[in-house]
Amino acid sequence: MNKLQVIVEYAEDNLSAYITDLPIVAVGKDLNEIKRNITDAIQVYMESCAQLGVNPSPLLADEYELSFVIDATTFINYYSNIFTKAALSRITGINERQLWHYAAGLHKPRKRQLERIQRGVQSLTEELSSICLL
Repeated sequence: MNKLQVIVEYAEDNLSAYITDLPIVAVGKDLNEIKRNITDAIQVYMESCAQLGVNPSPLLADEYELSFVIDATTFINYYSNIFTKAALSRITGINERQLWHYAAGLHKPRKRQLERIQRGVQSLTEELSSICLL
């Protein structure tokens, strides 16, 4: 099974997405819409190839799975209505000012910083998933 990475980027009021090495793009207001639109775009691509008598990319010849990937700037901006910079700083241990720089695209986080963000979010996810409300 091919694993196709869908790169999702922040685009002002929307998100945009593309699949590397394929002529497939999509836009949407949130990740759910991106998922639906990228799936629709793949279908349109496959139908267009069939109508034109062209072989589709070998990446889509077998079964495939979509993996959605976002960069730190997109993550921080997209989830800014959920995570303030102060809250994100608390769960990641990354200086709030540095998070502002990442959000503005002034600096790109190094691998170690990305891992800290990922671990912080995963830790919060696990904690929230274990809660049962009465």
